[in-house]
Amino acid sequence: MKTAIVACKTLEAELLFAIQKAGISYPVMWIESGLHNTPEKLAATLQGILDSITAQRVLAALGFCGNSIQGIKAGGFELIIPRVDDCISLLLGSVKSRSVISGKYAAYFLTEGWMRGKQNLWVEYQDMREKYGEEQAQSIAEMMYGNYRTLCLLDSGVEPIGALTNKTKIIADTLGLKQKVIPATVEYIENLLTGPWEESKFLIKAPGETITAEDLYY
Repeated sequence: MKTAIVACKTLEAELLFAIQKAGISYPVMWIESGLHNTPEKLAATLQGILDSITAQRVLAALGFCGNSIQGIKAGGFELIIPRVDDCISLLLGSVKSRSVISGKYAAYFLTEGWMRGKQNLWVEYQDMREKYGEEQAQSIAEMMYGNYRTLCLLDSGVEPIGALTNKTKIIADTLGLKQKVIPATVEYIENLLTGPWEESKFLIKAPGETITAEDLYY
């Protein structure tokens, strides 16, 4: 096995689309999206997967995820990771693009993949409502999401989002946010799969190297 992929489950639809488009057949090992809420577990899970891989190169379809990849060590392979903070920036093409959109709309971002996960803002809201009641859940939500004005749904063009748009409209109305659909892209993922891997866009670690704090710049 020359090349393998480690990927966040949040990006499943987009990654499989890019893989098919590129005509490649690299094996994929998935990381559950809910682990983003526990960086220590995410790091341990990622390291465990990497330790199990025998390959010459590993492509990581994920972001720095709150710098949880710091301390991760490549095995006997080259490790390549996009220079983005998370999957949202990956789908928007860069951290800069995400920052511009976020600033313009005071945006909370959602994707199809995030909504399929077991932990997302709507699941959290339902849990709060069940535990504390509607009024208290609303108060907590205002504290959590009060700095946002817009619920931005990313549309990468990979899957129809009509049904998701209807669902997120309910979420937006409940949380007092405006809903907006934002065009996204799979180009960064395609670049990860096929190269070339420019240093400005990708963190590249040689076999046996460890990711340090100095590596984690965008």
